Amino acid sequence: QVHLEESGGGSVQAGGSLRLSCAAWGSLFSIDAMGWYRQAPGKQRELVATIDTRGTTNYADSVKGRFTISGDSAGNTVYLLMNSLKPEDTGAYYCWASSRYDHWGQGTQVTVSS
Repeated sequence: QVHLEESGGGSVQAGGSLRLSCAAWGSLFSIDAMGWYRQAPGKQRELVATIDTRGTTNYADSVKGRFTISGDSAGNTVYLLMNSLKPEDTGAYYCWASSRYDHWGQGTQVTVSS
């Protein structure tokens, strides 16, 4: 079993920055990738960024050049640094981990005002 807990959400003005953290515990040896998804009101959940155990990253086109995903050396925390935030980045951000199954955190809200 893998457990995930997000932190670091909040409200910020357009152009500002936030850093999200996701702490993982449990069967960490089984994880092959972690990342972040987001869901805006009335929209489907979408991929934001992922990182695998080799450090290979993947980003949604809408966040490339603004967001950076990283992980700590212990492999139990993943970060998402979000710069140059836009109102369209508003939504609930969910931490995700992939093993035999998909695992999800409960989400943290990010609100960007214009």
